[in-house]
Amino acid sequence: MIAAQVIEEIDDVVVRRWCLRCAEVLGEARTEIDALNVFPIPDGDTGTNLHLTLLSAVEALEALPRDAGPERTWQTLARGMLLGARGNSGVIVSQAIRGLAEVLRQGRGRAEDLARGLSRAAELARHAVVRPVEGTVLTVLDAAAAAARRTRGGLAEVATRAAEAARAALERTPEQLEVLARNGVVDAGGAGLTLILESLAAVITGTYPRRHRVPAPRTAPDGAAPAAVRAHPDGDHRHPRGEYEVMYLLDADDAAVARLRAELDRIGHSLVITGGDGLWNVHVHLADAGAAIEAGIAAGRPHRIRVTCLGAPGADRAAAPDGAATGTACPGGAAEGRPRGRGVVAVAAGAGIARLFERAGAVVVRREPGASPPLSAVLDAIRRAGTEVAVLPNDGGVAAVAAAAARLAREEGLTVSVIPSRATVQGVAALAVHDPLRRFDDDVVAMTEAAGHTRHGHVWVANREAVTSAGVCRPGDVLGVVDGDVALIGSDLTATAIAVADRLLSVSSELVTLISGAGPGERLAAAVRDHLAATRPDVEVTVYHGGQGGYPLLIGVE
Repeated sequence: MIAAQVIEEIDDVVVRRWCLRCAEVLGEARTEIDALNVFPIPDGDTGTNLHLTLLSAVEALEALPRDAGPERTWQTLARGMLLGARGNSGVIVSQAIRGLAEVLRQGRGRAEDLARGLSRAAELARHAVVRPVEGTVLTVLDAAAAAARRTRGGLAEVATRAAEAARAALERTPEQLEVLARNGVVDAGGAGLTLILESLAAVITGTYPRRHRVPAPRTAPDGAAPAAVRAHPDGDHRHPRGEYEVMYLLDADDAAVARLRAELDRIGHSLVITGGDGLWNVHVHLADAGAAIEAGIAAGRPHRIRVTCLGAPGADRAAAPDGAATGTACPGGAAEGRPRGRGVVAVAAGAGIARLFERAGAVVVRREPGASPPLSAVLDAIRRAGTEVAVLPNDGGVAAVAAAAARLAREEGLTVSVIPSRATVQGVAALAVHDPLRRFDDDVVAMTEAAGHTRHGHVWVANREAVTSAGVCRPGDVLGVVDGDVALIGSDLTATAIAVADRLLSVSSELVTLISGAGPGERLAAAVRDHLAATRPDVEVTVYHGGQGGYPLLIGVE
């Protein structure tokens, strides 16, 4: 029965009230939904993930001014859901909210707008899942949208009929998906979505049920609780079961995301990619977490990378009574014979630089100039380095790979810290203060401070016309880079290298490190060394031959 104080249109106040209601209800139902979670993988966290996703949206809305208006409120809600989406269901529901927002932020929030919004939500959610399966949250959303389109009446009637259709579709999910029937449960994601739609109906009608309803798992004929089983989430067996859930936000254009979708579909499953306008949320299950992250790096800029161990192939994971996940450890964990103690991993571009790091005791990962090393190579180096490992990426572009490898290594029980070394000379400075005899945390602090106190620069020759912070450069121009930015454009390598060194130096500078590259590198290093001997005799100069391509001279100043 619909109460008298019904709402005739969904404005920004209703959106905020609905979001808060969803977070409250999902918080109460979290463990019950977790207990239903056997698909696509029985890891017992769907309710928790949906709750965290809605809490992210609530936080985003709370930061918004109260007079922001419906359009901005819907945009903030959709973005908050996208940025905070957790797990397979959280990502799908965030895309549904995006579809709803696309329509309702443009209309007046009346009955016909809600019906169109739910249809758009169902369309976008289904498009986000590369291999849709019936009997899931997608089926529940389709049913709600269809009921909304059929309903002739006001906003309250449309919202109520959509919620009722979602509940009915949820009850039918075991008839559509064998793994649900075998375990005596409805779809967990569909249960969460049903509560979200029922919360919307409650806010619009002013009729709040005393308690949410989550269908409890049915017991097996022998009275035992149904055992969680694994079923391939895509309905086929083209891919082996993965051991990792990989999620990240990605800055990329549509064309790059289309290529990423095809690549991740080839190597993984449970693939969901949501978002748009240059920002995407990527979710996939697969055996090689590094491959998913490397594919993201090839497509754009991945960030907020999360890697979760789902258990070894064939091992069951079920929800423990308190909702915590249990299961076997991921492969590649601590093994007998692994080196113990303190170690350092350093990424190097150039044979000479590699030898320099190796002589200092680091495990070296080689990379080509301008490229990142494979994540698997960094992870393997961490495993070989020891049980407490500091990683020196030595390049801003390598930092994401190093961070992802560190996360995977921590899943295996290793203690790993990534030192923020954005240049080779910072890595050299950090390694110079490394002391395996002091506490690991203290060693990491010392290495971080050494890297941070080292200014860095280099020279290179432009191969194309481009706009830089120092102006327009043309092919053949010599660029002088100071702390990552082009500071000057010259025509002579030697003069430019000397100018970069002078800009890096300050009154308190004590040590200059020069690393010569291939070609004219040794000549440049000698010229800068001689210049400093004449102009700054108080500064100690150390020269190494790195042999790196691309950058004839690397300069560090401590």
